[in-house]
Amino acid sequence: MKFLKFLVVGILFGIILVKSEAVSWYRIYEMFRFQSFHMYGIIGTAIGSGILFLQIAKKGWLKNSKGETIIVPQKERGFARYIIGGIIFGLGWALIGACPGPMYILLGAGVYSMLIVIAAALFGTFIYGILKHKLPH
Repeated sequence: MKFLKFLVVGILFGIILVKSEAVSWYRIYEMFRFQSFHMYGIIGTAIGSGILFLQIAKKGWLKNSKGETIIVPQKERGFARYIIGGIIFGLGWALIGACPGPMYILLGAGVYSMLIVIAAALFGTFIYGILKHKLPH
């Protein structure tokens, strides 16, 4: 019962992404080919609201689900790792047509081929866990 609010928020988030066509392979394809502003508008809105809420949290005006003050840790140094990680993420997104959150939304919407993608993502996470101590961080 304690996690019901998170389930409701997740379901609402999924409905919003489906209705806004943010999980549509065709919209993602248009975005990567620079043919439509639709996805850039959604991503821009998410970035803008993320910046706004992060600044509100840094001021201490926003609390977490337990009522505690949100502590925002300092960002680690190292620009190259963000670029490399972003390129890998973007290539996977372009190849599959979905980023990690929408994979589950698409599965819930009946796109059962996402089971393969989710299995591959879990396998990749497992491999990362094995190799983590050998990778530069």
